[in-house]
Order: sequence, then structure tokens, then C-alpha cells
Amino acid sequence: MAIHPLWDKYPIIQKELLETQKIMNQTVKIRNKEMTEALQLFFQSGGKLLRPAYFLIFTKFGKSPSTKRQYQYAASLEVLHAATLVHDDIIDNSPVRRDQPSIQATFGKDIAVYAGDFLFTVYFQLLAASSQDVSSLERNALNMKKILIGELDQLHLKNNTKITIKQYLQHVQGKTAQLFQLSCYEGARFAGSSLRVQILAQRIGYNIGMAFQILDDVLDYSSTEETLHKPVLEDIRNGNYTLPLIYAMQENPQAFSLLETKDNLSDHDIKQLVAAISHYKGIEKAQALATRYTDKALSEINKLPDIPEKKQLIDLTKKLLHRED
Repeated sequence: MAIHPLWDKYPIIQKELLETQKIMNQTVKIRNKEMTEALQLFFQSGGKLLRPAYFLIFTKFGKSPSTKRQYQYAASLEVLHAATLVHDDIIDNSPVRRDQPSIQATFGKDIAVYAGDFLFTVYFQLLAASSQDVSSLERNALNMKKILIGELDQLHLKNNTKITIKQYLQHVQGKTAQLFQLSCYEGARFAGSSLRVQILAQRIGYNIGMAFQILDDVLDYSSTEETLHKPVLEDIRNGNYTLPLIYAMQENPQAFSLLETKDNLSDHDIKQLVAAISHYKGIEKAQALATRYTDKALSEINKLPDIPEKKQLIDLTKKLLHRED
């Protein structure tokens, strides 16, 4: 069973993620062979398993009561993330996910809708099996609600050239930072860490999630399909206006009048808009904000107890958020 090469440097986490991945594959085996194949292919398509990884790392700041339940909980977090990705691809009509054809492109939108819905049920199944108390279920349900509200906020702001930085950050908090925050916090709580560590974990996860999504949005403008392993410039084509564009539009709205006058942007239009974003320093400003969130995350990590996993956490976060000293 393949796992992303990111974890080659962290053999203990790698081993635990392989166990987590086994559980994910087992829970999607049902009598509908097409659905099983679609989801198992999705899980094996090279995702980094970041959310379960952060959960597992934070369990090291306490004592995990059960290895099996620990892996089930970690799996539930990735399954929830996967469900949102499957539905995102349907909404965006995306042909590719993780350098592979998306579920909706391979099996059709009907199967993709059911696949996403099925993953939500698997998420709660794993959560029920691994949770230590009702409050954990309530917290996860609330966080799932916040994630979906973040997605709805983004949908509501589609093709809106008046979108503000505050509105953008609000939906990023919901759709991305919320799950990183939950993963870190629940790892610390699951292992019975001190209240101080749990609060730090929550802050760390939030800041990592914010930086991660901003950088992902930056890469949509500054990277290539070969490097990113998914289509680039998809956000602007789909009317999802992210931080580099928002910063640039604030400098000179007229430079982006194409977004209001044309329904379908040509490749030439996109090239012109990307040049304007670069000219008005949209990418640089977005990267600067991502760096601020990264610095906050690293500052909070430094406050954690000095155990070997703390160094791994610093190293992983720097690598993930492209921060080099």
C-alpha cells in the first residue's frame, strides 16, 4: 500500500499512517463494487494524509488509551476531508484530483455524489467507534457544520469582484483551517494531554490551516500542473476569487474589469489577468500573510513540552508551509 514520500523521513508516523490507511480502505468495502473501487482508488491516489498525521503527532503529547481507536479516529478525519474533496470536484466539474482522474470524471456525477455522501456516513461510523465520550461527537458534528458553512460561504461569493479579504479569510477558516484545528486539538485531547497543550494544539492547527490554504491558492497562480499534480488557474476560471487576486483588485479594480464583462474567460484573458495580479503584487502579499500565519504556528509549537515529536512537528510544519531558515 503506497503512502506519500513526505513521510519517508518520519518512519514512526509513516507506520501509523499505513495502519490508518488500512482502516480507511476496509471501511469503504461494500457490495457495490463500483463504489468500492472508486473510493479505494481515491485513497491510494497520493494524498499526504496531513490531518490524520497531525492528529497522531499530537497524541504523543499524552498517552493514547487505545492504538486501534487512535487509528480509527485518525482515519475518520481523512475520510471527512475526502468527502469534501469529492463534492468539491463535482461542483467545480474538475477532471483531475491528485494527478489522477477525479471520481466524477471516471465514474460520473451520480456515483461521485453517492461516494461523497457515503464517506460522511463512514466518518461518523469511525467516530462513533473511536470517540471516548459524547462531547467528542458533538464537537466533531459542530466542526463538520462549520466546514460546510465555509464551503457555502465560498459558493455564495462566487464571481463576486467585491469580495473582501475578511470574507475570504472567513471561508478559509471554515473550509480548511477548521479541520486542521480539529485534528490537532483532538489528538491532544484523545491522549489526555494537559489543558494548556490542548489549547496550544487548537491554535497551532488553526494557523497551519490558514497558511496552508493561502499557499495552496498562491500555487494556483504561480505553479504548473506538473508540479502541483492538479489543474492550475482553476479558481479564477470557476469564479472563486482567492487572496492573490483580491489583493491585486484592491490596488486597481479597473485592471480586472474582464471579470465583470465576460462570462467565459479565454486562455488569453487568463494570461492577462495573471499578469495584472503579478504587477500589483497580489502573489507577494498573499505569501506574506501566509508567512505571518506560519510564524504564529511555529511560535505556538515552541511553547509545547520538549519531547522528540516537538522537533518533528516544527520540521514538518516548516516543510509543509515552505518555510526555510
